[in-house]
Amino acid sequence: MGTERLALIIHSLADIAAAFLGLWILLYLLEANQVNVFVDFVHGVADRLADWSEDIFVMDTEGLRVFFNYALPALIYLGVGHGAAAWLRRL
Repeated sequence: MGTERLALIIHSLADIAAAFLGLWILLYLLEANQVNVFVDFVHGVADRLADWSEDIFVMDTEGLRVFFNYALPALIYLGVGHGAAAWLRRL
């Protein structure tokens, strides 16, 4: 029972991290008002989550740069989080 709960927590945290990163990509590409408190909060959380992968992709088009630099960590969080959760569930 304890491993199932831990697996659920890891799975959920990975989903939340990916959701913040995906939401920031969406807000950026839709040109949301970056002075807005909500948009600023989402951007701050996404920056912290993607700090380790900052500027892996450097390109001229700003929208593509933001997409790839935030989508990569989102995919990694999902893959590692869901993989770890699945492994724990098998124990």
